[in-house]
Amino acid sequence: MNEQPTAAPGPVVRLIEEFHKLPGVGPKSAQRLTYYLLRMPVAEARALAEAILEVKERIVFCATCQNVTDTNPCRICDGDRRDRSMVCVVEEPMDTLAVERSGSYQGLYHVLHGAISPMDGIGPEDLKIEELLARLRGDEVSEVILATNPNLEGEATAMYLTRLLRPLGVKVTRLARGLPMGGDLEYADDVTLTRAMEGRQEVEQ
Repeated sequence: MNEQPTAAPGPVVRLIEEFHKLPGVGPKSAQRLTYYLLRMPVAEARALAEAILEVKERIVFCATCQNVTDTNPCRICDGDRRDRSMVCVVEEPMDTLAVERSGSYQGLYHVLHGAISPMDGIGPEDLKIEELLARLRGDEVSEVILATNPNLEGEATAMYLTRLLRPLGVKVTRLARGLPMGGDLEYADDVTLTRAMEGRQEVEQ
């Protein structure tokens, strides 16, 4: 059976399909982005394409905290003014930006790159948990702040990590409930994040 002809040229259709693969981009949004790029000056389109390639070619995971970086270790891990006795565990690299924006925290980070979600087929082995445990085998870290998102997946991840971390002798705290249940850390405002960080509590057994 022959395919139905389309009014759009092949390269346009391909770009729409590629945009549609991005999270949160539906068919209409993919079309709008594609036709916007068609109207864009060639120099600007080339700059966009080069920026995408540069991110893919130069950005790596920090060997220490697993955050995205173009230096290894990253600038936070390599900084001499950070409190190395605290590690804040977050789900995604965007979460570190949210916490840093609040200005309420001066310790180090660890990025899990996700949360435990059996429905999505994501288990503990899919996260950067072994890397976290390896960091804590030394004597430098005395507190681990669990800053996973306040939703079912985030809570499950925090509970799982608590069971692993308790035997290591480190203090395990959780951000206070200034963060709404079901929300994402990256969308929290600076005041809410500051209060949550200041009001963190030790996780009960």
